[in-house]
Amino acid sequence: MRKITNEELHRPSVEEFAAMPKLPLVVVLDNVRSAQNVGSFFRTGDAFAVERIALCGITAVPPCRELHKTALGAEQSVAWTHHASTVECIDGLRAAGYRVLAVEQVEGAAMLDALAFDPQARYALVFGNEVEGVSQEAVDRATERWRSRSWAPNTRSTFRCRAGSFCGRFLPALRSKA
Repeated sequence: MRKITNEELHRPSVEEFAAMPKLPLVVVLDNVRSAQNVGSFFRTGDAFAVERIALCGITAVPPCRELHKTALGAEQSVAWTHHASTVECIDGLRAAGYRVLAVEQVEGAAMLDALAFDPQARYALVFGNEVEGVSQEAVDRATERWRSRSWAPNTRSTFRCRAGSFCGRFLPALRSKA
């Protein structure tokens, strides 16, 4: 069996990707400390064709060598914005009609597998930094709080994996809208 080359996959160019319909989903990064983790989110955003990534506070922004190490060019294809604060970003998203979901281990948070999708809605997922998670102010501003199961002893270390889980859950529910 032969591996398929990138050319044979007929992937779109950066320009073609920019013109393609996107999943009505914004990923919000709340003061993520590691530029390599940010790059990983760009790869996830690229894989799921998210609308954009909102980089907030101290979160690294392109161009950045450490971010590029894991983004591998996805920072060129995924739209992104920078916001001085996560609260300002969330307020803007809510004003624009997004359902803003804080992805965090908080009291009363619903489990991901119980999430009911509204195909007419636009969503924003807020992910927090590696140590503190989503800030309390951002949790308070979000319209909803959700969490996923984790069997790891250090659950925040798996937050990049949770991003893929959440985006993957949204894909079939919202793809028809894109």
